Amino acid sequence: MINPKLQDAINAQINAELWSAYLYLSMGMHFENAGYAGLANWYKIQFKEEQAHAEIFMNYLNSRGGRVELAPIAAVPTSWETPLAAFEDTLAHEETVTGLINKLYHLAIEENDYATKGKLDWFISEQVEEEETAKGIIDRLKLVGDNGMGLYMLDQELATRVYNVPAPLAAKA
Repeated sequence: MINPKLQDAINAQINAELWSAYLYLSMGMHFENAGYAGLANWYKIQFKEEQAHAEIFMNYLNSRGGRVELAPIAAVPTSWETPLAAFEDTLAHEETVTGLINKLYHLAIEENDYATKGKLDWFISEQVEEEETAKGIIDRLKLVGDNGMGLYMLDQELATRVYNVPAPLAAKA
């Protein structure tokens, strides 16, 4: 049975992951509407990844005899001035999520819950990747600047991104 403190914290993280999904869906719709099919695709894939993260946490709680308690999802922004502004928001958001995961990890250590600590190891590595990806796109957007052809080429590249089922869910399939 999972520790009640960890159950509550993981339920809060589930809500944060679903909020993240909602945010990235909003970004995807914004860029689809603005004619950036590649950026829209990138964010729609991100939406699916965040949903998967929530599902991993839900599966974990259920496997430990916990109870998933879904909470309302707060409103998200719906427009961004530029692709650069959106990716800067993305990076800031991912840094916030990293902080939340780190707090969960710390709580697992405090509560001597080594199973939860082990589950969170995957999320810690995932957050490093998420931040690195956002930083890389920001660097490229800054390099491109106002060059329309450069932005077009980056948009085309981001259109090729495909969804890959995260390892913790693939193992369940």
